[in-house]
Amino acid sequence: MPDTPSTALPAQLPPLPPLTAQAEHLAELGVHELAGIPADELRAFAEHAGTLHADALLAVHPDRVPASALAPLLRREGKPGFVVTDMPDVDDFVPYTVELPDAPLYLVTGLDRGDHMSNWSPDEALPALAEADRTPLLLTEGIHWVLQQPAALERNRCFMTIGSRLPKPNGTYDARTPAIWISNGTGRDGSERRNAPKVGWCWWNNRHTWLGFASATGRSHLGLPPK
Repeated sequence: MPDTPSTALPAQLPPLPPLTAQAEHLAELGVHELAGIPADELRAFAEHAGTLHADALLAVHPDRVPASALAPLLRREGKPGFVVTDMPDVDDFVPYTVELPDAPLYLVTGLDRGDHMSNWSPDEALPALAEADRTPLLLTEGIHWVLQQPAALERNRCFMTIGSRLPKPNGTYDARTPAIWISNGTGRDGSERRNAPKVGWCWWNNRHTWLGFASATGRSHLGLPPK
């Protein structure tokens, strides 16, 4: 871990919307159509899960809706989210040290933005999360979080999603690591994208004072009750 730990205060975020409200929001955005899931099935899953879990995130499996399709649905100050131009392979990033439920819809519980780990590198953060019995978020899960709770993305308190990595043919992993932050409208982003939500990447061994490490306590799929 870093020689000088971050002094960032823990995130004080409001509770997530109820799962039924999250399902409605995804339906309004057309995510269920992108995933090939009937709206009634989405709502039924959320209604059932909501009776068992509070303050959980409703996520669609990345095999159903990839990051490139979710990112443009993000909004901040009326501006849509985007993926940086030098990440055309964003959908080739796969779960890393993470086991996903074998289901199109699942829950992510115990979300934390990881502000206290700002100025850590991914290489330093991953074992610390494992030691704390936490699991890093996938990029798609991070996007789902910001879709449902825009306050999770703040200037100088953005986050990496190191549960997603890009495998290489030789069995190693690409050194780029996905992150979600807010564009300054510089360079190839374009001035029109200033303050827009941005999906980008950082190097595996680099530290950034404004990026924490989003994580959760777990994931689960709850089967619908018998009809």
